[in-house]
Amino acid sequence: MAQSKDSLLKSYNTRLKDDVKSMLENFEEIIKMAKGENEGSQLSKLTQCEQDAYEMQVRAANIVRAGESLLKLVSDIKQFLVLNDFHSVNDAISSSSSLYRATQQDRDHKLMNLRDEMAVDLYDLELEYYTGSI
Repeated sequence: MAQSKDSLLKSYNTRLKDDVKSMLENFEEIIKMAKGENEGSQLSKLTQCEQDAYEMQVRAANIVRAGESLLKLVSDIKQFLVLNDFHSVNDAISSSSSLYRATQQDRDHKLMNLRDEMAVDLYDLELEYYTGSI
């Protein structure tokens, strides 16, 4: 189990590095194209502009894909933590359980006091009823 966790965490780390690297490389290439530094291209200026525009769209799409992949990675990491963090789940359950037990004991104590007070009052009322004149 520990080995699979380690391999999963390594794959998360690899995905993170790959996606960030992809975003950076595509952004750098878009910046280079925006500068317009063409070295002796044999294409006409209009054809070169169209090709650059298409390449920018593809690179922008790659940046978006890498961003979506990072969002998916965040979701996977959250799911991994929720499913594999048994210690904190057990701690939360234990603290809730102890809080509810303390609340229950407090309520039980108050109910017992109320019962005793009602018994005393009932005794006094019965005594008054049976000893009083009609």
